[in-house]
Amino acid sequence: MFERLKVISSKYQELQTALANPKIISDYNKLKELSKESSDLEEIVKKYAEYQDVEQKLEEAKALMKDEELKDLATLEYEELKARLETITQELEILLIPKDENDGKNVIMEIRGAAGGDEANIFAGDLYRMYTYYAESQNWKIEEIHSIEGTSGGFSQVEIMIKGEDVYKKLKYESGSHRVQRVPVTETQGRVHTSTATVLVMPEVETSNIEIKESDIKMDVYHSSGAGGQSVNTSNSAVRLTHIPTGIAVTCQTERSQLKNRERALNLLKIKINDEIRNKEEQERGETRKSKIGTGDRSEKIRTYNYPQNRVTDHRINFSIMALDRVMDGDLEPIIEALITEDIRLKLAGESFE
Repeated sequence: MFERLKVISSKYQELQTALANPKIISDYNKLKELSKESSDLEEIVKKYAEYQDVEQKLEEAKALMKDEELKDLATLEYEELKARLETITQELEILLIPKDENDGKNVIMEIRGAAGGDEANIFAGDLYRMYTYYAESQNWKIEEIHSIEGTSGGFSQVEIMIKGEDVYKKLKYESGSHRVQRVPVTETQGRVHTSTATVLVMPEVETSNIEIKESDIKMDVYHSSGAGGQSVNTSNSAVRLTHIPTGIAVTCQTERSQLKNRERALNLLKIKINDEIRNKEEQERGETRKSKIGTGDRSEKIRTYNYPQNRVTDHRINFSIMALDRVMDGDLEPIIEALITEDIRLKLAGESFE
C-alpha cells in the first residue's frame, strides 16, 4: 500500500508542475484532462501527508517516553497518535479502492410496473415519487423523458434523467426488482397482495463516441401526451426510435420540436445500447454488473416494501429498517449508506456476492 502511495504522491507532484506549464494552460482539453487527474489524486495525497505527519509525531512521542519526567504525558500522547494512525490507515485503504469511473455521472432511470397489474403500476408511481423526493433532498435535478401512465394511477413506464453530484454513485444500487406487500386500494377483502416494479439505472455516457448507423434506426412520430392522456401538442413532435439489430426502443416527448425530441431520443438510445453492451461483456466474463452488491439486472429481487409492518428490507445485505413511511417520502439515505458501506467492506476483503 505504501509503495502505491509513494507513486501516487510522485505522480501528483508531476501533475502540479505540468499544470503550471504555460503550454498546458493554453491547451484547454489537456488542461481539463490533467486537472481532473490531479483532482482524483488530491484527497489520497493529502491523507498520506497526514499519515506521514502523525507517524513522525508518533516517533517523537516514543522518544520522549524515555524521559522520566515526561514519560506519563508522552505515553498518553503516543497512545492517541497510535489510534489516529490506525484510523488514517483504514481511511487510506478505502481511498485506494479503485473508483467506479461512472460514480460522478448523471443517470437515466427507468421504472416499470411489472407483476401485479394495476397495483404494480401504482407501486411504480410510488417509487417514482420516492426517488423524486430523494433527489430533491440531494439538490439533484430531475427531467422527465417519457412516461406511460397506468389506467388506475402510477406508471406502466416512466423514464427520467437525474442530474447532480455523485448521482450514479448513490443510485447505482437501485437497479433490480422492487417488491411491495400491501392491501391494494381495489382489494375489497382486505387481503395483502404482492406486486413488483423494476428499476434500471444507467450512467450517462459521452454519446459522441458511440456510433449507430442511420439504416439501423426506425423512427416513428406521434402526438405528445400529457398527464391523463391529454394532447399537449397538435403536431407529431413525439419521437420513438427503435434500434433494429438489438430491438432496443426509446421514446421522447418532452420537447415541442420533433427535431429536439429526436436528438434527445438518439442520445438515450446510445446510452441504452452502451449499457446493454457493457452488461453482456461483464456476463461473458462471469461477472454481474459493476458490483455483486447492487447493479444487477431487473430480474434480481433486491428489496421488499412491507406496508403492514412498516418495514423495508434490502435482501442483498440483509438490512431492514422499520421506517417504510419515511423511506417512501424520500429518506433513502440509511439504506444507500448501508449498501455503500457493505460494498466497501467486500472490496477491502476481496470478496463478492455470488
